[in-house]
Amino acid sequence: QVQLVESGGGSVQAGGSLRLSCVASALGAGSCMGWFRQATGKKREGVASIDFSGISVVADSVKGRFTISTNSANNTLYLQMNSLKLEDTAIYYCAAQSLAYCNGPLVEYAYSYWGQGTQVTVSS
Repeated sequence: QVQLVESGGGSVQAGGSLRLSCVASALGAGSCMGWFRQATGKKREGVASIDFSGISVVADSVKGRFTISTNSANNTLYLQMNSLKLEDTAIYYCAAQSLAYCNGPLVEYAYSYWGQGTQVTVSS
């Protein structure tokens, strides 16, 4: 069965950086993968996605600050987060589709597989 395991979350001061990782197992080669986040009291929102060809989609709220990438050699998805803001505080989830091209890249219900989440806390 597909498993997604996130790591790399933590606490950081505003303006700082973190890199999240997500190791995927039993996922078909070249799947669409994405990062979502959910802040306390808010709905889960799409942050970034990347398809098998490397085409990425990034939410406007993080554009220019966050970068999504993959390493197929070790089945790992990354989210490099720079210039972090207080409003980036949330639980971050890794997700995957069964498709190679992203169908609804930042749409929660388009994703079939989810990790358990990792907490990111940005403080002033």
